Amino acid sequence: MKFFFPIALFFSATANAAHSVPSLDADNYDAMTDGKTVFIKFFAPWCGHCKKMAPDWEKLSKEWEGDEVGLIADVDCTASGKSLCDANGVKGFPTLKYGDPSALEDYTGGRTLPDMIKFAKENLKPVCSPVNLDLCDDDKKKTIEEYMALSADALKAKIEVEEKKLEKAEENFKAEVQGLQDTYQKLSQDRDDAIAEVKAAGLGLLKAVSAAKKKSAVKDEL
Repeated sequence: MKFFFPIALFFSATANAAHSVPSLDADNYDAMTDGKTVFIKFFAPWCGHCKKMAPDWEKLSKEWEGDEVGLIADVDCTASGKSLCDANGVKGFPTLKYGDPSALEDYTGGRTLPDMIKFAKENLKPVCSPVNLDLCDDDKKKTIEEYMALSADALKAKIEVEEKKLEKAEENFKAEVQGLQDTYQKLSQDRDDAIAEVKAAGLGLLKAVSAAKKKSAVKDEL
């Protein structure tokens, strides 16, 4: 018996097939991002928000497929991309980052498809970098030239100093948040204690007596 698959249905199914977003990991990152300005989603497969964003991210990636400069890609933080997530300070999912592949910046814009499409069109273009000096202003060129003159060890030391500043900022944030949580818990306990004290002092009985007197007064009037 022969089965015939309608041509129109075939093309419809093909057109609606999910686009495969380029997946980056430690092994292919340099090669796939070379010369690109990127927009990357760092995710975990179990993350509900990641799953919800996936269809829009696929559509966005498809729009930029084959572009000479822009690249929309994924990094699975639970698989071979974990080291990339660690290196880029990914703390939650999904985390979106963009820009120079070697110096990614946090994306803080809207997460609807129109928001991301607009952002990509405005930002996925060649940017100032050591390989694109012609796009740098005089101050950036001077800074890059100064850094290029440093040894590898000196550069590493400078990077470590700046990364420690980021770590310190994160530590301060966590400490302040913990302090706020402790204060909240103490205030909550103080409130509960005050409520319990008022109730124990007879507020309930006062209200009951007041209600009883009102009813008695109404009866007397009748």
